[in-house]
Amino acid sequence: MASYIARREFLATLVGGAAAAWPLAARAQQSMPVIGFLNGQFAARYGPQLTAFRQGLGEAGHVDGRNARIEYRWAEGQYEKLPALAADLVQRQVSVIVAGGSANAGVAAKAATTTIPIVFLMGGDPVKMGLVASLNRPGGNVTGMTFLTNVIGAKRLELLAELVPAAITLGFLINPTGALVDLETTDIQGAARALGQQLVFAGASSGREIDAAFASFIQQRVNAVLVSSDPIFVSHREQLVSLAARHALPTMYTVREYVQAGGLIYYGASQADTYRQVGIYTARILKGERPADLPVLQPTRFELVVNLKAAKALGLSIPDKLLALADEVIE
Repeated sequence: MASYIARREFLATLVGGAAAAWPLAARAQQSMPVIGFLNGQFAARYGPQLTAFRQGLGEAGHVDGRNARIEYRWAEGQYEKLPALAADLVQRQVSVIVAGGSANAGVAAKAATTTIPIVFLMGGDPVKMGLVASLNRPGGNVTGMTFLTNVIGAKRLELLAELVPAAITLGFLINPTGALVDLETTDIQGAARALGQQLVFAGASSGREIDAAFASFIQQRVNAVLVSSDPIFVSHREQLVSLAARHALPTMYTVREYVQAGGLIYYGASQADTYRQVGIYTARILKGERPADLPVLQPTRFELVVNLKAAKALGLSIPDKLLALADEVIE
């Protein structure tokens, strides 16, 4: 009888100790900060950017799965889904929301919460869009990085003019559902006027509409094409590169992936560097810094990449000046 009581007391102690340990383990899991990664694009297309983002997190002391966890929400090019995805992250009480893949993501995140910190990655002016009070002192719960699409857009036009001097009529491919379409269109129109160029606009937000846009460009006899910075087009980069080649239209792109897929020329901010910087900012916020005190970042590294094979197929000779400026020349 005594041995039975002893065994029962031992089991009770064992079970009691385990029960006490379970809440501790649960609390440890709950105490790990959760990063809500809200993005307007497709997960399959974002491998390099995610690698750069995690690198930045790690440099600032946070490693996914070790002392932080990332919850992903992808709109897959359907920007109308972003408000609901942002609301879901807020309901899950994530520690910080990283909003990218479209300026619409930053807008949706800010509309969903005034308390959870938000780090955006977008083109355009976040002050004009009402995301922050100023670039130096954002105020509120929002900060991040802007790509300066107005400045970069004008530079892209200049480079395209150097590459194709005879191109007077340019096609400009835009996404009419993008948050920055009005701002980017206005800026590009001003830059084109300064260069004596005429713009022909075509809107698209799906593969079928992209086909129709290029048909419109051909009908209106454009000499070259400029793709807007809306990230939705990156998801259709193979289609865009194929259309440009088929119709012999020299095309300026906005990110490196287009040229790697066979496109002619790209100029823009380094995606790897920008996502790394956003990762660093996110980790700093997890450590207790306030978005209100973190200035909005602007890119410091820009890239010019030229594809000689694509130029040859178009019958173009790359000027020595462009080759000298290029960060990379794809043979």
